[in-house]
Amino acid sequence: MLNYIWAFMIAVGILYGAFTGNIEAVSNAALDSAKEAVDLCLTMAGVMGLWMGLMEIAQKAGLIARMTRGIQPFLSFLFPRIPKGHVAREYISTNIIANVMGLGWACTPAGLKAMEELAKLEAERGNSAYLGDGRGTEGKAGRVASNEMCTFLILNISSLQLIPVNMIAYRQQYGSVNPAGIIAPAIVATFVSTAVAVVYCKMKDRRRRV
Repeated sequence: MLNYIWAFMIAVGILYGAFTGNIEAVSNAALDSAKEAVDLCLTMAGVMGLWMGLMEIAQKAGLIARMTRGIQPFLSFLFPRIPKGHVAREYISTNIIANVMGLGWACTPAGLKAMEELAKLEAERGNSAYLGDGRGTEGKAGRVASNEMCTFLILNISSLQLIPVNMIAYRQQYGSVNPAGIIAPAIVATFVSTAVAVVYCKMKDRRRRV
């Protein structure tokens, strides 16, 4: 659907430029935007390389392991049905830590693995909606997300960020006088969104069990 929307917007822009005699401005804008996109990609690649390296150092130094142990009570509160020591907890912890540190791109692999393990956990519990055939309990095509899956997804989207790396990089790329000035507002905003997400997930989880 998004592809159709973008194609429609591009076509309208080109046609409007042609009919109003501004096709040259449209062409120049397209070329300038392409150059700007490449510059931004190079900047973000450098930023991600730096932070991924720091993440690797932290992991080898044992800092990630200590942080993972530190958030286990929080995980037990949010995911009481996931057994302690289950591999899904490890992936969820890694995802949360990466999000908190502002490494949104780096947390994606751990998030996907966490979802896979949560699906396997539901299959082990005997819920056929999570077996590999992709068919639900009533024979209808599709899968049904478990409470844990929904909670993890909402938490991942609303995650608290102490250092919004991407936003700082964007602001610096586009000439902000104080790129790091976004840190305090981002912490407040993501803290509120995370708190609301936790309350919402616990309320929905309680209703679903009643």
